[in-house]
Amino acid sequence: MTVANTVPRAAVPAQRSPRTNRLTTYDRFVASVSRRCESDPGARSALRSGVGKDLDAVPRMHQVIAHLVPPAADDRAQRAYYAVAAMIAEQTRRKQRSSSEEETEDAEGTEDAEGIEGAEDGASGGAPAGTAPGSENRAATLRPDYGSSLGAAFAAAVDVASGRERQMRRGTAESRLNVLCKQQITGLHRHLPASVRYLRSLGVPVDFARLLQDLLDWPRDSGRITRYWLQDFYRELQKADRRRADSEDAEAVVEDATATAGDVTATAESPEPSPGA
Repeated sequence: MTVANTVPRAAVPAQRSPRTNRLTTYDRFVASVSRRCESDPGARSALRSGVGKDLDAVPRMHQVIAHLVPPAADDRAQRAYYAVAAMIAEQTRRKQRSSSEEETEDAEGTEDAEGIEGAEDGASGGAPAGTAPGSENRAATLRPDYGSSLGAAFAAAVDVASGRERQMRRGTAESRLNVLCKQQITGLHRHLPASVRYLRSLGVPVDFARLLQDLLDWPRDSGRITRYWLQDFYRELQKADRRRADSEDAEAVVEDATATAGDVTATAESPEPSPGA
C-alpha cells in the first residue's frame, strides 16, 4: 500500500517508494489527529494553541493528544508528537476555510486512511498490504523509512509548472531550508511552524508523518536528515528545470512545424504568372 492512500491526499506529496512500517505508524497518528481536528472544533483549537510552544506550556493539548503519544516516549519525542499535532490543527483550520471541493477530497482521503488502519491491524508480516513480498525491503535498502521530505516540499513550492497561482522564489526557499538545516532541535521547533504555514499557504502538501519521523530522529541524526532534505530539494528542482526545458523545446518544434506548413500553403496558393507576363 502506498503513502497516498494512508492520509488525506491534499496533505502528502507524491511518494517515491512504499511506506515502511515505521512511517505507517506515524501515518495512523496523523490520520487520527486530522480526523479529530475536522470533527471537533474545540479539540482543534486546543491543539492549535500549542504551535511553537514547549511541552510545559500547552496544558490544553494533553486531553486531546496524550493517549496518542507512546507512553515510553521521552520529553524530546513527546514534543515532536505535540508539535506535529499542533501544525496539523493549524492547517486543518486553514483547509476548512477553502473551497467545498477541497473539503470533499479531504473526506475521501480520510476514508482511505481508515481503511488502511484496519488493514494494518489485520495484516501479518512486515510489508504493507498490496506490496509485493520483499519490495519494501528493497526500497528500505536504498533509502530507509523514506517518505516525502521537507526539502521536496520546498522544491514543489518553487515549481512554476505546478499550476498553482503562487510560487515561492527559489532564493527564498533555499534560504528558509538552509536556516532549518542549521538548527538544533530547539531552534527547529521554533522555526518550523512558520515554514510549514508558508508552504501550506501556497497549496504545497506536507508529509506530516515524515516530518514527525525527522523530528524524532533529529537529536541523534540531524546530519543525515539535512542531507536528505537538501538532496531532495535540488534534485526536484533539477527535474522541474528539465521538464520546463523539454516543454519549451517541444513548443519550439511545434512552432517551427506550423511556420513551415504555413509557408508551403502560401506557396501552393500563390497564382502562377500568366504566359504573357
